[in-house]
Amino acid sequence: MYDVIVIGAGPAGCSAAIKLANDGFKVLMVERLTMPRNKSCSGILIKKSVDLINTYFGEDIPESVMSIPSENKGMVFISDNGKESKYEQQGLSVRRSALDFWLASKAVEAGVEFRDGTAAISCEEREEDIKVKLSGETEYTEKAKFVISCDGNMGTIKHKLASGVHGHIFTYQTFNRGEIDLDPHYFYSFLQPELAGYNAWFNVKDDYLIFGVASAHLGKIDHYYAKFIKHMKQHYNARIDRQESSEKWTMPQISPGCPISYGTKGRIIFAGEAAGFLNPMGEGISSALACGYAAADAISKASNFDLHQIYVNYKSGVAELKAYMERQWRLISTQSAKFAYMK
Repeated sequence: MYDVIVIGAGPAGCSAAIKLANDGFKVLMVERLTMPRNKSCSGILIKKSVDLINTYFGEDIPESVMSIPSENKGMVFISDNGKESKYEQQGLSVRRSALDFWLASKAVEAGVEFRDGTAAISCEEREEDIKVKLSGETEYTEKAKFVISCDGNMGTIKHKLASGVHGHIFTYQTFNRGEIDLDPHYFYSFLQPELAGYNAWFNVKDDYLIFGVASAHLGKIDHYYAKFIKHMKQHYNARIDRQESSEKWTMPQISPGCPISYGTKGRIIFAGEAAGFLNPMGEGISSALACGYAAADAISKASNFDLHQIYVNYKSGVAELKAYMERQWRLISTQSAKFAYMK
């Protein structure tokens, strides 16, 4: 019998797991893929993310997880009419596969039992505990008093149990060798409607030029990508010598008011994208870290695992995080008519 089973070994899962282990709880963390595993992500850590990692995991982010250039100086938004707005902020650029693997290793050092290559198939809530069906080399079950589900936007547990499941934004990005007239220390987000149904972006990682587009309509991705590449060649002298790889992903489509699925009101709590936490332009690492920790803290502070108190603690613990998320979406609504519905 575990106190808590954490599903997913991303920033939300790792921050929840290490908090609980440090507080003396018996924790099992499972991850569907074998670590280190790829996650389609910019890998940009804003200052808030860097500070949270230092606080929760007790040390600075190691150079071994950094990409080149490792320094990120902020974000540049290009609005509907082509106006550029630069938001300066010192941050870091990392490889997500290496970062998540390091976070998981720190959780293990704190006493978390970790099983990668292990998928959570289902959860059966009972009066005194919850039975979790897992699949590794074989199918088997484990029991815990609580589950913190951090299995992402497309996670099995979230889709089986969460109310008000969000729609999807589909993303596509390519890794290219070449040159461009843009500062590699910034992340660029293009909001012009002709370039993407959601946004398009450019950043540099390990000398790769990364071009990406996102849309709620999967069938329009190729069209938007071709338009975006043409735009980058015309306006920023982009030269692509060769495309070396590409990847696709999804993220939740956030609705007005930024609704959050806190959990089942029973023994399963949602955190990260599974709960609906996501800042504009797909910045989810800071909110994942904070809400994963808050979920763990809510359990840790509740007397005798009192259900009502846990949910009161959790909602209180993420109240400012949700308010920050709402402010960020209102800000982006002023940059593009596509996001006017988020005002």
